[in-house]
Amino acid sequence: MPRPVTLFTGQWADLKFQELAELVAGFGYDGLELACWGDHFEVDKAVAEDNYCQGKRHALETAGLECHAISNHLVGQAVCDLIDERHKSILPAYVWGDGDPAGVNSRAAEEMKNTARAAKKFGVDVVNGFTGSSIWHLLYSFPPVPESMIEAGFELFAERWNPILDVFGECGVRFALEVHPTEIAFDIHTARRALEAVGNREEFGFNFDPSHLLWQGVDPVEFLRAFPDRIYHVHIKDAIVTLDGRSGILASHLNFGDPRRGWDFRSPGRGGVNFEEIIRALNQIGYQGPLSVEWEDSGMDRQHGAAEACDFVRNIDFAPSNVAFDAAFADE
Repeated sequence: MPRPVTLFTGQWADLKFQELAELVAGFGYDGLELACWGDHFEVDKAVAEDNYCQGKRHALETAGLECHAISNHLVGQAVCDLIDERHKSILPAYVWGDGDPAGVNSRAAEEMKNTARAAKKFGVDVVNGFTGSSIWHLLYSFPPVPESMIEAGFELFAERWNPILDVFGECGVRFALEVHPTEIAFDIHTARRALEAVGNREEFGFNFDPSHLLWQGVDPVEFLRAFPDRIYHVHIKDAIVTLDGRSGILASHLNFGDPRRGWDFRSPGRGGVNFEEIIRALNQIGYQGPLSVEWEDSGMDRQHGAAEACDFVRNIDFAPSNVAFDAAFADE
C-alpha cells in the first residue's frame, strides 16, 4: 500500500485552515501535517474545548483529507534556547508572556506537554518539532569550547525534555525531533548523543528531513541506516549546494532566496537530494508512515510547487519487493 502523501502546513500559516484544506485537496494530497500555529491546530483550544478536535477532524474528512501528525516546532524551539527578542515573533503571546527568559522556557515546556495531550485527543500518535539548544552558538570552537560546556548543554536538554517526554509517554504519543541546525541534534553524531542523553527512551525519535543534512555534507541515507527504529516521520524537502568560489557553506548571513548564498532549499526533485536511495532505505527499515512535503523554494510559485511536489512524491514512492528476482532458480 502506498505511503500517504501529506503537506506540512507550517509555511502556509498565512492561509486559514479551511482555505488551505480545499486548496491542498485540489493538489491531490492525501492529507495535512498540521502546524500548531495560525488557525491550523491550536493547542490551547484543543486541550480546553470539548469539540475542537472533533470539529477539526470533521473539516478534514469533509475535504477528503487525513492527518497523521501535528507539529509544534516554534514552541519546542523555546524549551532549550537562550531566549532573546527573536523568539517573540514565533511564540503565542501566552507563551512569550513578559519575555523573561526563564519564564518563556518554562511556559514553552508546559505547552509541549499540552501538545502531547492535544495530539492524543485529536487521535495522532506523532508530534514533530524542535527542541531548541543552549549550545548551538558554541558550534565553532573559538574561543576554545571545553567539553564540559557541551556536556552541560546535553544535560540541560535532558533535564527540560524528560518531564515533557513523560507526558508523551502517558499519552501514547511520540516526539519526533526534526534534526536541524539550531537544535540539540543537527547531524548523526549529535542525534546519537541526544538519544543517549534521554536514556534512549522510546518517546523520543526523529522527523527525518534530508534537506538539512545534505548541505552539511551528511548523506541522508546514512542517517536512516544509523537510526532505523527511530524514524517516526518523514519530510520530503530538497536542497542544493551552490558554492561558486565566492559563496560559503555557512551562507554569509544572507537570507534564504539570496542567490549569493552557498546553499538553499528547493522544491522536491529540483535539488541535490537522492530520493531514489531514500525510498529504498525507508523500505529497508520498514517505514510505512507519511511522506510529508515541507515545501520551501524561494524561487518558485508555491502553489505550482506544492502541486508538482505531490505528483513527484507519488512517482518516487514504491513498495519493497516481496520476492527475490531470481527465486525461480532456487533449489526446491
